[in-house]
Amino acid sequence: MTDLTPLDRKQTHPGYWPSPWPVECGGNRRQKAASGALNAAGGTARVVSRRDGQWHVMVVRRDPGEWFVGGTMPAFSGPPPFGWVERLDVETLEPIVRSPQLPCGDHVWCGAILAHANGSIHSVNGSYLHRLDAYTLEIIAERELPADRSHNGLLALSDGTLITKDLQLEGQDGTTLTRLHPDTLELVGDPVTLPEGSMGRIAADLQPDGNEVVYVPGIETLMRLRVSDETLDLDDWRPRYRAANSDQGLSWDACLSDGACWLMDCGDIWSVRRIHERSPNGRFDDPPGSALSWRQPAPWTGALRLLRINLADDSDVTDAVPFGLLGGGIIAPPVHVPEFQMAVAWDSVNGGLAGVGTEGDLTIRWVLPDVRPSMQPVVFPESGELVINDFTVEGSDDVIVVDLAGGDVLDRVATGSRIANGMFLTAGGERDVYYCSTTHLARIVWE
Repeated sequence: MTDLTPLDRKQTHPGYWPSPWPVECGGNRRQKAASGALNAAGGTARVVSRRDGQWHVMVVRRDPGEWFVGGTMPAFSGPPPFGWVERLDVETLEPIVRSPQLPCGDHVWCGAILAHANGSIHSVNGSYLHRLDAYTLEIIAERELPADRSHNGLLALSDGTLITKDLQLEGQDGTTLTRLHPDTLELVGDPVTLPEGSMGRIAADLQPDGNEVVYVPGIETLMRLRVSDETLDLDDWRPRYRAANSDQGLSWDACLSDGACWLMDCGDIWSVRRIHERSPNGRFDDPPGSALSWRQPAPWTGALRLLRINLADDSDVTDAVPFGLLGGGIIAPPVHVPEFQMAVAWDSVNGGLAGVGTEGDLTIRWVLPDVRPSMQPVVFPESGELVINDFTVEGSDDVIVVDLAGGDVLDRVATGSRIANGMFLTAGGERDVYYCSTTHLARIVWE
């Protein structure tokens, strides 16, 4: 299925500021790919890090040298949470300027930021959306969203409108998809309540013919909506990836690549369920402690699966079981690299990282059984490098660089973090990556 899906890194999307990384995963198709190379095997890594009490979610770029980090507060108990955005000094990672505290409806969950074509930074956190001035990070506009739940994922469509969704698990209400004007944050059309809940973040595809579609991973199926001037309309493409109340967990985000949608199941682990079974999401009377650890055994016995769903034929669903270990689980989605005809999957609960060949049948090419990733990776197809974390048995969250072709670990760098979660790595464009986690922010530069 080569060349069936455009590459995010080779297109300028009209909804974003002209930047190589204006939004999570580098683009709406969530391909997580960057131009250039780290050449990590031939360099020496230098780490700049900052430890604080904040939950760092993602880093995005606007103009050259303009880097922004957004996040929330890990206030699972005690004082109310709030969102925040900072513009960073890349040499020290100290904030040049910081936003006011951003209301979030008292929900604790990882939101998102983006650099919009109108010049602003937009932030979704909890049940609120904010438009911020890129230079002062003062609030230009604020909107309480229709769904009083935590929201995950924020994308700009080709007409500049913003789209976001709340997070609903199995047995809860259908997810609400909301579209807003980027300047005023007024609603564009009516909010759309989908027939299923949804846990994973949305993806979108601006197709070569000018049509635009949005993909939402549901409880049992993957849903697709067609974008028009005023509406978002479900179409007939609706593949089933799991059965209701099955012994497999829910999907996180989808990656659109090579004519297919790529996802992994087994994502609603115990900590995710505990955060989202209450309202406000993630707020407890007493500190939850180990109850929110992703290291607990999974609430199912099924092995984790990598799934490939044909974007042109929703009956064409194939899967691979890279590890075959019972009770597999993840807190971040897979990546597909069409230049290598390979998908990369992992099992955060049991451990394991695998390269899966995708030309024809899904075949396991290599496995690193002792690596325990948990976060959104970055790939450099031109050099064949994959960057992802490895939470070691000693409790150090390292960043590793892996050779995509053979699975060799080319470099390992300690970030200084003792906490791993499912946050985002960002390609910096200068042989560097940005790392986000709870209490820790880092930039790793290979020299």
